Amino acid sequence: MSSSSTKIYLLGLPQDNNSSYLSGPAMAPARIREAFHSSSANMFTETGVDLNDSDIWCDAGDVELNGLKGSIAYDTIKQSVKDIIDDSQNKVLSLGGDHSVAFPAIAAHLEKYPNLSILHFDAHPDLYDNMQDNLFSHASPFARLMETGKVNRLVQVGIRTLTKHQREQAARFNVEIHEMRDLNGVGNLCFDGPVYLSFDLDALDPAFAPGVSHYEPGGLSVRDALNIIHNFKGTLVGADLVELNPLRDPSDITAMVAAKISKELIGRLLMDNA
Repeated sequence: MSSSSTKIYLLGLPQDNNSSYLSGPAMAPARIREAFHSSSANMFTETGVDLNDSDIWCDAGDVELNGLKGSIAYDTIKQSVKDIIDDSQNKVLSLGGDHSVAFPAIAAHLEKYPNLSILHFDAHPDLYDNMQDNLFSHASPFARLMETGKVNRLVQVGIRTLTKHQREQAARFNVEIHEMRDLNGVGNLCFDGPVYLSFDLDALDPAFAPGVSHYEPGGLSVRDALNIIHNFKGTLVGADLVELNPLRDPSDITAMVAAKISKELIGRLLMDNA
């Protein structure tokens, strides 16, 4: 598959009923789209891709979740992603929503890419076995994914909230964690085979992304994140961007950050061949 034949689908996943602290991320897809098309910026990626070209990407709208919960929401999201990527030339960038949406979105990709690795940006490892009696919590998607035994590698960047339980979970699943206190090696990330990238906006320091539910100082800058997105070695086959909370976003600062990262992810998805 050549990059010229690849088409990226932007898919909204407006769910936040698996949030452990605040609601609000369900409103994020609409806000990110507004920022994406804002006339205050242009439609070129830093790598030179012209997103004015409707032949290379399109907006697939939002999945109709309407308050669906648990396995019903999971199945709806998974099937919606699967319906798009069943065409070998299609890739998906999903816009959350809380981070629970990554579980079904990545599960759909695991069926298509059996040797899939995950590159996960976050302040939190999201490896809780069970958060607040909710196995589908936004704090648990990577525990659920690693339990399948289908993930080749899980590499996490930006982590700065590890509890004893999550350290145990990381050891159990052989997760490779690059904590914020020691980022040696993130400039040389290398993957064999297909990669799915899951980006929680609270991976960024609140100074750059205040519009999130969980403030965790000491995070990545936007430039830190973009450098990794542009330069990691591997083939990007899918991605999600999650946890924007418009209710906490002064002047749409974080929405513009989300739009910027979305554009660069689309550019990377287009350039990488599966």
